[in-house]
Amino acid sequence: MIPDAASPLVATLAVLVAVTVIVSVVGSITRVVMRLLAAPGVVVHELAHKQVCHLVGVPVKEVVYFRFGDPPGYVRHAQPGRYRESFAISVAPFLVNTVVSVAAFLGFAALASSLGIADALATVTADPIASANALRDGLAAASSGELALAIALGWLGLAVGVQAFPSTGDANTLWTHSRSEWRRRPVVLLGVPVVVVIYVVNLLSWLWADVLYALGLCLLAFYAVGGLGF
Repeated sequence: MIPDAASPLVATLAVLVAVTVIVSVVGSITRVVMRLLAAPGVVVHELAHKQVCHLVGVPVKEVVYFRFGDPPGYVRHAQPGRYRESFAISVAPFLVNTVVSVAAFLGFAALASSLGIADALATVTADPIASANALRDGLAAASSGELALAIALGWLGLAVGVQAFPSTGDANTLWTHSRSEWRRRPVVLLGVPVVVVIYVVNLLSWLWADVLYALGLCLLAFYAVGGLGF
């Protein structure tokens, strides 16, 4: 029999254990969901690495487009013989992911504008109530297919844009090449600022710098389409 004095302690411990288990399970589920949402961006990122390897003639040894491990994807290739080859392979995802993200956001912006959603969002700061009513009317008038397409394009643009920046592993590769070749070919020093930017962006990822970049691409797409009052 448990003494009465110990009952509150046992109950407290049971609650703490239950909360810990719940938090752990929710955290694991959240990580899995976030990885799945980011999957398109990871696939495009690694595909860009792989395709540029083929373009510059660097043999590819292994490709993993997506997984739940860390990193979520990777490309193992032979050591590039020239700095420009290494540079092209490293920065390829930034260019490819940016183009794909902007293309998806352009489709999203065009669809949002045709449904009146962009106009509703443009007035949210001036008249929140009217904006909410216009947004509700626009969503109600849209077909399920149009809404599904808008969500898919917005998700694709965000997922691909977030994964645009090269990883620290790419920066390490460029830095190693720069250190080994700058005496023979000083022109490689021109790539050092790119290395610094990659390191800084990855360092600021905890401040959602990658997400802010993707949102910036979205705003650019709306500007190009003419939505949000630009």
